[in-house]
Amino acid sequence: MKDSNTKTPAKKATTASKTTASKTTTASKTASTSKTTTPKGVVKAKSSAAEGLRDLFVDSLKDIYWAEKALTKALPKMAKNATSQNLIDAINDHLTVTENQVTRLEQVFASIGEKAAAKKCDAMEGLIKEGEGIMEETEVGAVRDAGIIAASQKIEHYEIATYGTLAAFAKTLGEDEAVELLVQTLNEEKEADVTLTEAAYNTINFDATEE
Repeated sequence: MKDSNTKTPAKKATTASKTTASKTTTASKTASTSKTTTPKGVVKAKSSAAEGLRDLFVDSLKDIYWAEKALTKALPKMAKNATSQNLIDAINDHLTVTENQVTRLEQVFASIGEKAAAKKCDAMEGLIKEGEGIMEETEVGAVRDAGIIAASQKIEHYEIATYGTLAAFAKTLGEDEAVELLVQTLNEEKEADVTLTEAAYNTINFDATEE
């Protein structure tokens, strides 16, 4: 007659081993899940997200490249809706400068070994739409001119911030040629902002109060 009790310890040992392995696997899965879970309030990155400063730099270049090209289409409309000759001249000058800046951005891309490409800039799209809204909500004259200046300066300030940041990125990455080109554009944007401010203070805002 077989002794049924002789196999019991082996069965218990096997069961305990399986239980331990199961707990280990569960703990491993839990730890793995906790590592990949995005904390509440933290934006989860896209699969195409920039992994390093260079990627962010290139991505930002594509963004402002789109913005400048969009601006070359928006500025003529602003000039057409302005009445002050000083403002019209300032906008047309800015258009010429912007067209040159588009070419300069292509040189920046080339200097870092990248192909020039545009990526939709939500910020610039919003600023341009805001400018169009101001023109729709004002009558032709000094008040509309003042609104056009306000919209234009918001655009300038966005560009100043963007080019300043891009120049800093390029310097950190050791892209000296890109730094020189970006600083040149940055200085042009600052000059355009001063021109618009002078136009606002010297003539247009005063005329707007008389309407």
